[in-house]
Amino acid sequence: MSITQNNTHELFRGYVGRTYKDSTPWWPEPETPDEDSPNVLVILFDDMGFGSLGCFGSEIDTSNIDALAQGGLRYNNFHTTALCSPTRASLLTGRDHHAVGMSIIANADSGFPSKRGAIRPNAGTLAEMLAAQGYNSYAVGKWHLAPVDQTSAVGPFDQWPLGRGFSKYYGFLEALSDQFRPALVRDNQHVSPPCTPEEGYTLNADLVDNACQFLTDHVSLAPKKPFFMYFAPGAMHSPHQAPQEFLDKYKGRFDEGWDKIREQRLARQIEMGIVPEGTGLVPRNDGVEAWDSLSDDQKRLYCKFEEAYAAFLDHTDKEIGRLLAHLEKLGKKDNTMIFLLSDNGASQEGQTHGSTSTTFYENMDAENFDFNLERIDNIGTMRAKNNYPIGWAQVENTPLRRYKQNTHAGGVQDPMIVSWPKGIGEKGGVRNQFHHVMDIVPTILEAIGTEAPSMIRGVPQMNIHGTSMLYSFNDKDQPTHKRTQVFEMFGHRAIWHDGWKAVAYHKRYSDYDDDQWELYNVAEDFAEQHDLADKEPERLRKMIEMWWAEAGRYDILPLDDRGFAERRAMARPRTDSPRIQQEYVFYPGMSPIPGGAAPFIMDRSYQIQARVRIPQGSEGVILACGGLCGGYSLYVQDGKIVHDYNFYEEMFRAAAPVPEGGDWIDVLYRFEKTGICEGIGHLSLNGQEVSTVSIPKTYRYFMEWEGLSLGMDDGSPVSPAYADRGGFAFEGEIDHVRITLGNDIAGPHDYESQD
Repeated sequence: MSITQNNTHELFRGYVGRTYKDSTPWWPEPETPDEDSPNVLVILFDDMGFGSLGCFGSEIDTSNIDALAQGGLRYNNFHTTALCSPTRASLLTGRDHHAVGMSIIANADSGFPSKRGAIRPNAGTLAEMLAAQGYNSYAVGKWHLAPVDQTSAVGPFDQWPLGRGFSKYYGFLEALSDQFRPALVRDNQHVSPPCTPEEGYTLNADLVDNACQFLTDHVSLAPKKPFFMYFAPGAMHSPHQAPQEFLDKYKGRFDEGWDKIREQRLARQIEMGIVPEGTGLVPRNDGVEAWDSLSDDQKRLYCKFEEAYAAFLDHTDKEIGRLLAHLEKLGKKDNTMIFLLSDNGASQEGQTHGSTSTTFYENMDAENFDFNLERIDNIGTMRAKNNYPIGWAQVENTPLRRYKQNTHAGGVQDPMIVSWPKGIGEKGGVRNQFHHVMDIVPTILEAIGTEAPSMIRGVPQMNIHGTSMLYSFNDKDQPTHKRTQVFEMFGHRAIWHDGWKAVAYHKRYSDYDDDQWELYNVAEDFAEQHDLADKEPERLRKMIEMWWAEAGRYDILPLDDRGFAERRAMARPRTDSPRIQQEYVFYPGMSPIPGGAAPFIMDRSYQIQARVRIPQGSEGVILACGGLCGGYSLYVQDGKIVHDYNFYEEMFRAAAPVPEGGDWIDVLYRFEKTGICEGIGHLSLNGQEVSTVSIPKTYRYFMEWEGLSLGMDDGSPVSPAYADRGGFAFEGEIDHVRITLGNDIAGPHDYESQD
């Protein structure tokens, strides 16, 4: 047999003669994994604190996850990055999130290598790595690793799941999702949910249905190939929404209040061995009031928020139980390595009084108590997009200090469960070795018996930064193999080294040199209770120096303490970004546009021109952007053409009767900016101004996580006027809609002068 290379540069190990009779055929052998190669299932929760699961001390019913832990291991010293996209980038690449380009969420490119909002090509994902080992990879649920202005129907798609090595995908691309009316994607195509909330739809069940379908197809059609499934539900990120029977289940369950519940959780954690004997509760975080000091109305409202959180977690556990049962039914559970974890600690984004709207926090604002109290009956349902107050967030992080976004333990120390019946001998064990989310990839690679490829698609790859945890699976007493771990998020900084941790809380916009570094012997002080900075100044000095060295190693600099909204608004779009356009023309049949790729109308003049035909009696939405918490909608109802601007659920309306005759109508809504975040809306029909509305306050940075749709309101309703009409599809005819943006958007210094 000879080895030749034909003119297509294909290596051929046969022989090519003049005819097939004097030639030798040869077929390349496909990459075949070892017969015992384990399957891999990663279940990644969102914003779920250290103490939320029943098997980590909670009173919330998580029986399916608890059973998984009982058959496997719980890690009590496992760490993440303090934020969602960075943890996901680190989890899927085995590398530091700054080094791969994901300092914060994938919503802005700040113009620096570590702050691109996308994973670099030289940091291959686990799906890309495992392809060379003969694995099929499937992603289900939240992605949030593609720049948001690249998430429309025209991409580009290189940072979508299929572009990063997955064979199939079903889920949502953004940071969060309405649990009853999500914006869904299948592979590279935006799709609609299979049924309505009224017909029983929930995102949790839909994601599990698709995950089960992927696994069924795989096991039925490729039974000898191993699989990797990345399953990332929207839970427990806000909005905390659940079916009514789950909300009813938790009524009155938290009436004792957050102080008492936190004490009870810690007692259970110590009894379970999840937390060492002698661990106490850190003092309440800043802004958390003593439960007994609250009014009856405050207690009633705040309990409602926690009931919704518990209901959402319980419902998610039920659906995950269905996924695990299906894995067992297919005969694959014994040799499937399962990792279940959270991407960061419990969220502080509900602020003091909790939140019934996703829009306030994103605009650096907060609901007042009365606003939420008026909406108490909506909490947990599709009529609100709620998040609990910080008092309950601290409970979810029991017994740790601070929250998501912070580099204290409450932000970065999270629950983690590993189950692998074929590879782990102990059942129900607890592991206390220090590890980080970047360590999961090298653990999987070692279990498979391979190394990360040095080249993927012709791109040389950066080294893996993580340390395999495999040694700990069957040796609970072996010391951690990790020596050092650096953390940074929004200017908060920390470093762990050989059982000690130095950490600095950074006050936004303050001088970094004014940050007060703390020092903890976390090998003996689990909850970071006892600051030893004054007693060990030399050790602290060396650890701070080590932090700067690690910051250089992993491309962490420059430090940036601006929040989500500011970075999104101030980032300079790429020249190919749709966000750089001044004019958009939309035609009927267009797919919905995600919010991050929709025209950026915040705090600038703009106009919406629509050419439509409205037969007598016709109604429906011509154009809508946003959702129930904020946005705008141009629609026809009760014989009127209406434009509603939804500002924190207060409607500013311009309306006029539909012209008679049924001919084509030129509709123009023009917003004239008159100051910082204020202006006047003008509605004109066929060139004649027919209505105006003064809008004293508009959004600065953000309207809603929901996007723009033409000919209907695709998500939750922007206007309550048609809230009971489903998508309220337009019954007339749309020729086109044109949006033109003004050049008078404010700069950052203009905003600063208003604060």
